[in-house]
Amino acid sequence: MRLPTVPGLKVTAALLLAAALAPAAPPESLQFAVEWRLIPAGTAKLSWLPASRPTASEVRLHLESTGLVTRLFRVDDDYRAILGANLCAESSSMIAKEGNRNKETRVTFDAKAGKAFWVEKDLVKATTSNREVDIPPCVHDVMGGLLALRSLRLEPGKTARIPVSDGKKSVQARVEAQDREDIRTPAGTFRAVRYEVFLFNDVLFKRSGHLRIWLTDDERRLPVQLQVRLQFTIGTITFRLLKEETP
Repeated sequence: MRLPTVPGLKVTAALLLAAALAPAAPPESLQFAVEWRLIPAGTAKLSWLPASRPTASEVRLHLESTGLVTRLFRVDDDYRAILGANLCAESSSMIAKEGNRNKETRVTFDAKAGKAFWVEKDLVKATTSNREVDIPPCVHDVMGGLLALRSLRLEPGKTARIPVSDGKKSVQARVEAQDREDIRTPAGTFRAVRYEVFLFNDVLFKRSGHLRIWLTDDERRLPVQLQVRLQFTIGTITFRLLKEETP
């Protein structure tokens, strides 16, 4: 048995942990416990730092499998994104070591040219793939898009659209505020607002699925849980806030 490769574990980690960063927040370090089909699957750790320019910031994410999942399908991913003014994406990179796969993906977002340039190197097969896509003057990578969500105050029943690109596709992703709920995590119980982010079902990603994220119903808008539900053969991946650390 092997854990399927999906735009789930690494992509949803980026989604959840990006939402942990408010545009005006001080540096933060947040750790999340990851479950797959109710089995402990790994940890995700985010570090957020100001960049060299006053209007820029840098986000780093490390995702690592643990326990049974490591024996089935080891995951060791590192994601890094540079965001400019208004959280507009400037560049992103992903080094993904998953099972016997080893890939390096880089995206450059050129606002002046109105293009995003995606390059992926398969370090096992020694091949390179390239793609480019038109983008608006300000577009977010997945992390920046969720940062933008955290800065919004969408009440249940309200929707918004956020420009998001992964370098291969550019979309106006719909976000829907759905309900208030009490969410229990290893870090405690929180009153939160549940949002659905429409990135699957051939929006940004072809795969069918549902992505939901819970942000605390207070000024911090802290992400305390994320859940992506894919088809039965893959199942549900859940991220729950484990702890906050001092950078």
